[in-house]
Amino acid sequence: MNMSTTEKQIVVIRDNRNGEETEVEVHNGAIKSSALRQFGLRVYDNGYLNTAVCKSQICYIDGEKGILRYRGIPIEDLAEKSTFLEVSYLLIYGDLPSPDVLSKWQHKVMRHTYIHENLIDYLRSFRYDAHPMGMLVSAIAALETFHPEASTDLHGDHIYTADAMVNKQIFRLLGKMPTIAACAYRHRIGRPYNYPSNDMGYSENFLYMLDRLSEPNYRPNPKLVRALDICLILHADHELNCSTSAFRQIASTGIDPYICVAGAASALYGPSHGGANEAALRMLQEIGTVDKVPAFIEQVKQKKRKLMGFGHRVYRSYDPRARIMRKVVDMVFEVMGTNPLLEVALELERIALSDDYFIKRKLYPNTDFFAGLVYAGMGFPTDFFPVLFAIARNAGWLAHWREQLVDSEIKIFRPQQMYDGPAPREWVPMAQRSTENETPRGISLPSQENVRKKHLGRHSHRASIA
Repeated sequence: MNMSTTEKQIVVIRDNRNGEETEVEVHNGAIKSSALRQFGLRVYDNGYLNTAVCKSQICYIDGEKGILRYRGIPIEDLAEKSTFLEVSYLLIYGDLPSPDVLSKWQHKVMRHTYIHENLIDYLRSFRYDAHPMGMLVSAIAALETFHPEASTDLHGDHIYTADAMVNKQIFRLLGKMPTIAACAYRHRIGRPYNYPSNDMGYSENFLYMLDRLSEPNYRPNPKLVRALDICLILHADHELNCSTSAFRQIASTGIDPYICVAGAASALYGPSHGGANEAALRMLQEIGTVDKVPAFIEQVKQKKRKLMGFGHRVYRSYDPRARIMRKVVDMVFEVMGTNPLLEVALELERIALSDDYFIKRKLYPNTDFFAGLVYAGMGFPTDFFPVLFAIARNAGWLAHWREQLVDSEIKIFRPQQMYDGPAPREWVPMAQRSTENETPRGISLPSQENVRKKHLGRHSHRASIA
């Protein structure tokens, strides 16, 4: 390929197989994949390493320079000067709200924090040790059944051409997710669920629902409220990450946003995505003390251990969110007391920023490295970390939903594959099939003797009951 130097950026593609050439215009550093169709070619990009599947105005990342902006505004400014609900409005609607608009926005979201008593009964039906993320995903999907007027399956996807209908679901999902999350948390520790307190802010109300016992005027520590708000801002959106991609793909079918959020949260559930900060914390706990860091680093270099919380699919420099999260660590420890694991983290960071092994591989701390310390310092159990991530990323998912609704170029997502299976072959009758093929792992065929014993066991059990 050759890039011309004219004002209009053109890539010339030449097929060496037959000498054919074509000119393809470049827009924002990308060409349309359809340009390769005339050559009978497709793009193989396992894991979407270099593929843009949509246009978006929501989030900008420059991984080489360590830049992250929401709607053009640096993440550093937003984390320092804004609240999470303010940033949510920015992501979803494109601009920072005026004081009057922000007041109305907060009121709309906070008045939708209550959930139906039947949904509370549903949450109470989970086992005492149910994973909070499993409860969250299930309850978000169940929300759709409480709002049948929002179902495109029942009423058609044209219902979301009305702004009022779109906004209503945004208010509901932003308002209700922290309530569901708080119920999942209280369920795990065996305490009664708390109802929302709508005279509080978003993060303050969430902490209130988590921690209030019987105090009539309980209010969470304002420093912890601010720390959580910053964490939510840092995780609110991050371009087309795995869960946001899943959201957009599900949304392309025309289904309602409750199912889309449940699907995105399911993707976030994975240890390589929403569970990454938990993995970083567990690594620090395994190392234990600063004096053991050098030996651990050697094991990393020998590829015997993984260095969690370092490196990123997008960033090739220091993750800008990690710098902010490092300050949040101090905010939390000032209130809750320090954690000796911070010294371990700082020593790992010092080595990674000075050792040629890590510098050459561009392994810099990412936001997960310090986020685990923040959440653990605030008293959250590790399996609750992805729930906190989901509350934050919910704003980004809804921003992408609203943007995709008005994108006329979007069709149902249908990626292609490269078939790598058998060549055409004949169907073989049962009697002629080979018995030499190994039984697939995980499939064990029970012997007739074992079947007979199990049958007798069932009947003897019945006889003893009788």
